[in-house]
Amino acid sequence: MANVEHRRPAGPAGAVTGRTSVLRAGLWLIAAVLAARQLVAVLSTPRGERLTDLETWIGPHGVLHVKDSLYDTPDRFTGTPFSGLVLKPFSRAAEQALGWGWTFGSLALVVVLGLVAARALPQPVSRRTSLLAAPVAISLLMLSLPVRNAFTTGQTSIIPVLLVLLACFTVRGERACGVLIGVAAALQPTVLLFAPLLWFTGRRRAAVSSAVTFAAATALAWAAMPHDSWTYWVHHLAGAGLATNPAATANQSLHGMLLRFGLEGPLEIGLFALLGAAVAVLGLRRAVTYARDGQLLLAVAITGCVAVAVSPTTWQHQLLWVLLAVVGRVGKRASDRYMWPVLVVLALTLPSTMLLPEMTFLAPVADNVVLIAALAAACVVPFLSRASPLYDTPVPTEYAAPTPARWSWAPLVPAWRRVLTRPNLILELLLIRVGYSAYQQVRLAATGGTISGGRATAEAHGRQIHSIEQFLHIDIEHWVNHAVFHHAPWLKDFFNFYYTSFHFVVPLSVLAVLYVRRPAAYRWARSALGLATLLALIGFWAYPLAPPRLMPGLGFIDTVHGVQDFSQPDYGTLTQLTNQYAAMPSLHFGWSLWCGVVIVLLARRWWVKALGALHPLFTVSAIIATANHWMLDAVGGAVVVAVGFFLARPMRDRRRTPEPAGESARETPVSSGLAKAGGTER
Repeated sequence: MANVEHRRPAGPAGAVTGRTSVLRAGLWLIAAVLAARQLVAVLSTPRGERLTDLETWIGPHGVLHVKDSLYDTPDRFTGTPFSGLVLKPFSRAAEQALGWGWTFGSLALVVVLGLVAARALPQPVSRRTSLLAAPVAISLLMLSLPVRNAFTTGQTSIIPVLLVLLACFTVRGERACGVLIGVAAALQPTVLLFAPLLWFTGRRRAAVSSAVTFAAATALAWAAMPHDSWTYWVHHLAGAGLATNPAATANQSLHGMLLRFGLEGPLEIGLFALLGAAVAVLGLRRAVTYARDGQLLLAVAITGCVAVAVSPTTWQHQLLWVLLAVVGRVGKRASDRYMWPVLVVLALTLPSTMLLPEMTFLAPVADNVVLIAALAAACVVPFLSRASPLYDTPVPTEYAAPTPARWSWAPLVPAWRRVLTRPNLILELLLIRVGYSAYQQVRLAATGGTISGGRATAEAHGRQIHSIEQFLHIDIEHWVNHAVFHHAPWLKDFFNFYYTSFHFVVPLSVLAVLYVRRPAAYRWARSALGLATLLALIGFWAYPLAPPRLMPGLGFIDTVHGVQDFSQPDYGTLTQLTNQYAAMPSLHFGWSLWCGVVIVLLARRWWVKALGALHPLFTVSAIIATANHWMLDAVGGAVVVAVGFFLARPMRDRRRTPEPAGESARETPVSSGLAKAGGTER
């Protein structure tokens, strides 16, 4: 399988551009930092808490100290008898220095895996892609949950994936290819599904060799450990019964999903067998098709996704196959081309709670996110064939003729070329959800992960802000708070309602209207809002600040939540979910100011502009009257929004395509290197 078709071309003559060299160096630096972070995270964990699965081998009651059976340990061993046979020597060698050799060895395997995967990209690829593929692949592997879990628990799940990739893209000769896949199958039996892929792609000697190697390795383990082999293959049906809780969400297989749906007994077994057979047949047919098309790495990924789905138990550390599916190209439009890779990377790097809201009706999806991605890759996603004209030249994003922005004198507003096609909605919604989850996590982590963790620091910063405002004679919070509370109950109720209701509704509504009516403005405004929020998160982290209502001794009244016990403040359902000491800068005011600027600059009717201008005014009044922010918090919110708009300016498309005489004013950006091919958006 390591034939000429998959060799890396020499590439065009000439040195690599300086920009590409800098980018490549930066990506390698990121990969190195991620690797170092993973090493530190594992080796700095106390011995009793790290490499817990490796402890089942060399711990006081581990495999090495059990005389009778591998499967009699208190923390039950779930690997094949062959894996127990070959890993015993390595485990015994690691007994004296638990973790060091294993961890550095796993790191080396991940690096090799990334290098092999980068070199296996289907041809043709650009010189720039070939240079950047390796550090990107290694970084994604380091970030993925399967690799992180394998590092943390001391699992060997990286080895079967690496053996298959080496067999398909590195070794010479079909017999050697089959031997490597057979050994991988002896460690992880569902890898034997690669034998049909070899057979139906014309590599029958390799398929036979893999089956023979698997049988020989299994027979060797059976001869050395007959009792364990009987326990694994017969008594527990190829290890299916070894899992302590196969219905746990960590088991991302069809069997685990059916158990979570409440099915059990013969009905569940029959349905699992039926669904598994259907997925295997459909997935392997697709894998064979893409292998014949020259996309061998995609075919390997699809076969691995089939193995993930049909295995009785597929734990988190065994899900690495799904990440390889990012190499498939999906979508006719250039703007859709990133959707599938982003979905896969997010599913394999983030917990499901960050991808989906915590709603009851979404629980089945959240519990099976990676399985759904594996099934989609194996059976559903329409990956493009290399023979398709869209494979290299997708339909480019359409632009109208360049037009200056209205209110062009405003320094925050760029001139843009109006985009006629909208960005992918699914991807936009997913990124908004992930961004909001990151916003929640950073707010909480800013005080050490607890509400009270940064109380002393936040109150000290609160006294600093109060002193500065007194010096500047802008400390109006106490007067406004008490005036509204004591003399204008109706105004207090209005500000309470405004504070609790409009913070998310208005920005989401503005984004929705822009997405539907003004795609170009949506891209610019969305980028500005995201950058402003990112800067605000840095402020939350660097400067925890207590709002006026949580400052003891200053006499502020919390009009929304009532009188507070400052040692255990209560602010409704968010008490345990968010950090109330993240007040500087105020995103309540910052987001409202963003809404006001966008509405005033883009709305056509005067009364809509007036409502847009009133929104930040009402918001700043509400955050002061309810004692939720200082005046300087609002100033900080205005600063991050202004910087967000400024940073979003260069993100507009600067390319210009001359309009041929007599042609329509509508333009499309054309890359100079692909002008004759019809152009594409990079």
